[in-house]
Amino acid sequence: VLFAGMIVFNLFSECVNRAPGLIIANANYVKKVVFPLEILPFVSLGAAAFHLLVSVVVWLIFYIIFFGAPHPTVALLPIVLLPLVLFTMGLSWMLASLGVYLRDVGQIVGVLTTALLFLSPVFYPVTALPAEYQPLLHFNPLTPVIEYTRAVLVWGKLPDFGLFGLAMAGGAAVAWIGFAWFQKTRKGFADVL
Repeated sequence: VLFAGMIVFNLFSECVNRAPGLIIANANYVKKVVFPLEILPFVSLGAAAFHLLVSVVVWLIFYIIFFGAPHPTVALLPIVLLPLVLFTMGLSWMLASLGVYLRDVGQIVGVLTTALLFLSPVFYPVTALPAEYQPLLHFNPLTPVIEYTRAVLVWGKLPDFGLFGLAMAGGAAVAWIGFAWFQKTRKGFADVL
């Protein structure tokens, strides 16, 4: 159960922690070559997705050894992770752009993702909190994805599709805003770098 939560959090944190340095690390693409800079966060996401795939394979092996055949709902994992992917891409575009103009963003993001680890239901389920504090945890964008991942991987349950739709809408909104911000601010990258 803990490892299922860590798989989700690691996908998010790997992309977000690398985002502020993406453009700075690839300054030659900004200055000399006509290159679609907006795909750099996708490269980071691809590396994180590979690590996620390896982690899921390890999780499946141990699940099979200790509990037997996994639930058929495991096949829903890519769908359940889609809101997180959209949210992470939007945040990565924003942070990649901010990292060009504000070089210290990377240090702040590292501290915030560490704090988010303990504010997310990775080490504990949402139901472990008192009932009056549980709605506060749902303001965390990682909470629904972690809960849905555990539902499909561990418990063999389908996610609540109403809340899943809200998570998709929120993830799509963040992705759109992040991409729009990136496109608006990219004009000054060459001047700053």
